Amino acid sequence: MYYKKLFVIDGTQPIPVVIRNYHENDFAALIEIQRLSFPPPFPDELLWNRDQLSNHVMLFPEGALCLEIEGTIVGSMTALQIDYDPTSSDHSWDEITDNGYIRNHNPLGNALYVVDISILPAYRKLGLGLWLMFAMYQLVIYKNLDRLLGGGRMPGYHKKASELSAEQYLEEVMKGKLVDPVITFLLRCGRTPVKVIANYLEDEQSCDNAVLMEWTNPFKT
Repeated sequence: MYYKKLFVIDGTQPIPVVIRNYHENDFAALIEIQRLSFPPPFPDELLWNRDQLSNHVMLFPEGALCLEIEGTIVGSMTALQIDYDPTSSDHSWDEITDNGYIRNHNPLGNALYVVDISILPAYRKLGLGLWLMFAMYQLVIYKNLDRLLGGGRMPGYHKKASELSAEQYLEEVMKGKLVDPVITFLLRCGRTPVKVIANYLEDEQSCDNAVLMEWTNPFKT
């Protein structure tokens, strides 16, 4: 199981942080984090429920991580293991994550797939999402998997959808002409775009699109 102590810097002040696997007694805090992290128009039905979280800790506890500051959970990240075929990469979030219940988790799969990452808005300036991502990269290496994958939302796209296709929007982000809150964050975390996936998730801000983004295991040849 995963347990890591580290410091993040708030201004000049080092802040102690713990990243660990989450458990049943954390569920209420995790649900509240999602509610605050994904306000409307994000659909309520896509926020965690206790049955989903129970499956995470039962089926793949290694992929269920949370982040604490002074004993308070302020972020989480969840993943499952899949068998990924790069030649057949189109999918929806519902399909690839079993609607967030991860009953399709494959212990023999070749890739880690991110189901969700959430950081309380008040703590986002501390770079906590980056550390959660690094923890998942360590899991990829530990389990000798090929890569980490996940569909990144494009919450800035709705502002440009009348002018640009989703693919053109991604191109503008990659050129540095636009900044997207999620895609730019994932790039900072070392993820690289694979392709735009249409109808990935019911998401008004992204016009239902996502960018499949990967991090490949540097120790795999």
